[in-house]
Amino acid sequence: MNPRTKQIRFSSVTILLSLALCAVLSLSIRGRAQSSQAQAAALAAKGEQALEAGDFAAAAQNFDSARRLSPDDKAAWSGLLLARLRAKRATEAISTGEQAVARWPQVAEFHHWLGVAYFQNKQHEQAAEQLAKAEKLEPGSFEIHFDFALVYLDRSQYAPAAEQLEKALRLKTDSALAHLLLGRAFVNTNRTLLAIEQFQAALRLDPKIPLGHYHLGFAYYSLGRNPEAIAEYKKELASGQENIEVQYRMGEALLESGQYGDAQKYLQLVIERDPRYADAQYDLGKALFQQAQTAAAIDALQRAIAVNPDDPRPHYQLARALEATGDKVGAKKEMDLFAELKKRQLASGGMAYKPK
Repeated sequence: MNPRTKQIRFSSVTILLSLALCAVLSLSIRGRAQSSQAQAAALAAKGEQALEAGDFAAAAQNFDSARRLSPDDKAAWSGLLLARLRAKRATEAISTGEQAVARWPQVAEFHHWLGVAYFQNKQHEQAAEQLAKAEKLEPGSFEIHFDFALVYLDRSQYAPAAEQLEKALRLKTDSALAHLLLGRAFVNTNRTLLAIEQFQAALRLDPKIPLGHYHLGFAYYSLGRNPEAIAEYKKELASGQENIEVQYRMGEALLESGQYGDAQKYLQLVIERDPRYADAQYDLGKALFQQAQTAAAIDALQRAIAVNPDDPRPHYQLARALEATGDKVGAKKEMDLFAELKKRQLASGGMAYKPK
């Protein structure tokens, strides 16, 4: 055998050995990858179980481990992001969400949940930006429209909130909470009759929805329909929710209806819970004055002024009460203060004041 033949055979053997080694390495790598994927799947399953059980810390730990073993597993990223959101760990959720949208910019879910994480962290502009991207990618998602509306509502941007809620309700008509929130948006954009329809729809779907009767009552009150407002407030209070705002609105509606004694009872309940509730002190002063309890009315009105000295209304009512006692000097002083404070309100661009 000549040297060249030996060399060729040696090269062939070397190539065969190399190929065999590569095959072994390939099998080893593939085996390890399959093993990692299996471990990741098992960890993700544990994460799902922890999520369902409400153990968000354990869920996050399992999903994070699954993500590290299998970095391209979208489900592991999704579970981790959701676990951190539900645990109210906004900063960690934002970090996870930002990485996820960088990897998968066309996945609406990641933009949606990143938007929710920003919202939890009170970063409204970033939340709106991410939710707008999610909406564009998945316009048929009730949840995206609903959460987008929450961002707008939290910023008192009622018109765009109403638009998002209307989109949401076209996709899912049986959401009592969406109807309730749409009603609130309508009230705050002076569409009260439409608001009443939404509150009624919410109550049909869920007669026990928290503050459903209260919101419907407030809409009736804003239209001057006090008997209907009082009836709704009574229903809300009968549900067992001792909400101070409901108690105040009941007293206010009773006062406007001329039921001064009943109004006094509710307003005093409010003041017992919060002596610095200036509107309740003011309305209590009015109710007492209407019942000829002038001294008590003066006390209540003075407390209202102490809490909120820039409000003109208590000064107007206090002037009337002082005049009834014969204190013309004190009455003039209060009327002058009322006039001065009213001018300040007008100068600052406030709405024209109408004393009640």
